[in-house]
Amino acid sequence: MTSIAPPAVGFDPRALRRRFPILDRKVHGHNLVYLDNAATTQKPAAVLDALRSYYSTSNANVHRGVHTLAEEATGLYESCRARVARFVNAPEARGVVIVRNTTEAINLVARSWGATLSPGDEVLLSEMEHHSNLVPWILLARERGVVLRHVSITADGELDMAALASLLSRRTRIVALTAMSNVLGTINPIAEIADAAHAVGAVLAVDGAQSVPHLPVDFRTLGADFLAFSAHKMYGPTGVGFLVAKPELLERMEPIAGGGEMIREVRLDWATWNDIPHKFEAGTPNIADAAAFPAALDMLEDLGMSGVRAHERQLVGYALDRLRGLGWLTVHGPLDPHRRGGLVSFVDPEIHPHDLAQVLDTLGIAVRAGHHCAQPLMRRLDVAATARASFGIYNDRDDVDALVDGLIAARKYFGLA
Repeated sequence: MTSIAPPAVGFDPRALRRRFPILDRKVHGHNLVYLDNAATTQKPAAVLDALRSYYSTSNANVHRGVHTLAEEATGLYESCRARVARFVNAPEARGVVIVRNTTEAINLVARSWGATLSPGDEVLLSEMEHHSNLVPWILLARERGVVLRHVSITADGELDMAALASLLSRRTRIVALTAMSNVLGTINPIAEIADAAHAVGAVLAVDGAQSVPHLPVDFRTLGADFLAFSAHKMYGPTGVGFLVAKPELLERMEPIAGGGEMIREVRLDWATWNDIPHKFEAGTPNIADAAAFPAALDMLEDLGMSGVRAHERQLVGYALDRLRGLGWLTVHGPLDPHRRGGLVSFVDPEIHPHDLAQVLDTLGIAVRAGHHCAQPLMRRLDVAATARASFGIYNDRDDVDALVDGLIAARKYFGLA
């Protein structure tokens, strides 16, 4: 059993919950217990108000007009870029490309930086990657003849660092890894991996979809060359994501989408590109949701990401103890809450995860069930699927207790207890 840490001092999930209107609703007559934060987080009233304010007062296209509304919209959009740069301590705001989501950011790296690779060059991935950090590289391998290598995981769900060291070579051009597994919760030693990748002349692209919302992340000390993440997992709107990169790398990359805004000059048969980051942002972007996202960053900055991490660490430690204490669940991933983020994937050997999730839903408890867009990892774990409970700033021990009670109720429902 893990040691149950006390709740994080000064962190009040119940008070935070009052900022999120959706958490007041009932589901099947029960209070909503939302434990699907790794898929998407709920949105505070401040974000909803900011979105409404944009459409009510400043709606216009960006970068293309000199009238008041256009200038206001552009200011709000560029303010989002600057706030994101500050939040992760990026070298410059021009190193922040605004995209739709983490998936699009990774595809941008694979398509653009990947175009510099030649047949026989290697891309190093891992067995724990989300499909968003597998499929773009599979496409690249098919198109350019590059070779994909995969770092294995250990029995306790951590990245096998010895295997990583053995796979790195002068043929390795790109290392693309998640900072935190969306299934195992494993937190990978990205700074150490960055040093190893750079030592063989490779660049490091990091899937930060699960890490940036839950851990203090400093792009400069992280050592990554590219960092991808999404607003909607950070209490912000859907449809907005970010690629944070070293500006000198973006300068060397070609755009992968053409159209308005990303150009400097266009003739009938040739064109030149805009400065970074705009050369990667073709067409009208998701202005409204970008304008609303800083309200979520305000909230996270007020809480402090160290406080967010401390809260979720103690909560996942409590969850690990309670779930393992049931005696019949298989829990995947590291058992030390200091080595994992705020999520737990588990399997009841007698109940399919989908059935388990449906029974929990009847009790108002929202968890995720399935392969979590990580089919290779499911095969490595020798399971078809898992159930996953993932925590946010508004979750507390009462939510974990409700989950445990729901798992017991599910066993009774299926005549197993």
